[in-house]
Amino acid sequence: MIDTAQKNKNIIEIRDLVKVYKTPAGEFTAIKGLDVDVQRGEFVAVIGKSGSGKSTFINMLTGIDRPSTGSIYIDGAPIHDYTEAQMAVWRGKNLGIVFQFFQLLPTLTVLENVILPMELNNLYSKAERRERAMNLLEKVEMTQQANKLPAAISGGQQQRVAIARALANDPPLIVADEPTGNLDSKTAEKIFLLFEDLVASGKTILMVTHDSDLARRANRTILISDGEVVNEYLVRALSSLNQDQLIEVVKHVKPHAYPRDTNIIHEGEVGDKFYIILEGKVDIVLAQRGGGSVVVNQLHPGNYFGEMALLGSGIRTATVRVTSDADAKLIALDNKAFNNLINESRLLREELTKITAERAIPQRDHATMRIKRVVPQGEK
Repeated sequence: MIDTAQKNKNIIEIRDLVKVYKTPAGEFTAIKGLDVDVQRGEFVAVIGKSGSGKSTFINMLTGIDRPSTGSIYIDGAPIHDYTEAQMAVWRGKNLGIVFQFFQLLPTLTVLENVILPMELNNLYSKAERRERAMNLLEKVEMTQQANKLPAAISGGQQQRVAIARALANDPPLIVADEPTGNLDSKTAEKIFLLFEDLVASGKTILMVTHDSDLARRANRTILISDGEVVNEYLVRALSSLNQDQLIEVVKHVKPHAYPRDTNIIHEGEVGDKFYIILEGKVDIVLAQRGGGSVVVNQLHPGNYFGEMALLGSGIRTATVRVTSDADAKLIALDNKAFNNLINESRLLREELTKITAERAIPQRDHATMRIKRVVPQGEK
């Protein structure tokens, strides 16, 4: 159940979304009970291998396809219940779509392509449409090409025009389907920076992409695998992995629940697992000389722990305990799986090495304080 405050934050609310296709070989479930929330002003990357279900997901989000069951609310509108006619009207005023192949009308000029959505949806006066279109072309640095046909400009320029067209009716949400897929890396970077500017101005963007490097730079990443959304905190924790590596992790580990106030690992024991937090919070606890303990850090969903023992001496340097607030859910990679990952990903290895060094500082500081406390008075 979503509270009112959360509803006001969310522009997209998807619950138990299912899509089943009937084929000669029988029914095929492309989407399996998706639950997704997207807040206003977020820049969300949607990734997944070919056949994962991400295109089906986007098609249902834009109304091109319809769910078998489940609900999709966008800015409060129940688009899963809309007729085709209702969907067309709603889409024209509330959703901007940027396609991989631009989809500009070849017989219209750049300016006319941007004006067209306003005409189709009967928005603004004729003079206002032209002025608004020119302002949008200025935003994407295409005013000098306004009177040219799409065939006379480059692919990157056509994509800029497509973005201006998507903004024509001032929609709160923009869905971009592989917007950089046909562009060189330099042009793709410019398009990405343009999206960042749009998000900074208050737009919400969902960008389907196969480019893992671009996906990492979005606010959030939604990874779809076999019709299901992979836990986003797992994706966040292992953001330096590529899609294949992430999906491999998902296939071989299952989440485990830990009750509140439960110790997950103990200081001084041999470390043989690497943990990622999916739900709840945990405290990093150090024993004090003479008895008692002190909390030196708290970790949240998307954080991980256990790497210090696996990368270092093999001995746990702290106790990790679930907080008293709520239960926690984690996944654990054994030593072999952990080593496979860091051997395959230089970025992950570097990230873990850096984190290990940073976490060692408060523990060294605490150890120094313990030593100082037991130094006899008068000694240095």
